[in-house]
Amino acid sequence: MRNYTAPEVLEQEVVETVVKDEAVKALLLYNDDFNTFDFVTESLIKVCKHDAVQAEQCTYLVHYTGKCVVKNGTFKKLKPLCEALLERGLSARIED
Repeated sequence: MRNYTAPEVLEQEVVETVVKDEAVKALLLYNDDFNTFDFVTESLIKVCKHDAVQAEQCTYLVHYTGKCVVKNGTFKKLKPLCEALLERGLSARIED
């Protein structure tokens, strides 16, 4: 009888490698003196797909603490969101 455990082990190794390569990053939004609360909230709803409550909470955190993680994910996923926030005149950056 043949032993079929090798494919399972190989599959596990591949999954672990992919997870390491696509490390979770954070999209941070920073406070500024130019954009209104309503504009920031609207931007988070449109760009990050937040619901109204989540967007408002993030807006308050940005205002009172200077920054807020608005989304987590891979760099590939966060890059277009960061660019969209920057295009709207907001201060955003992807960090580890």
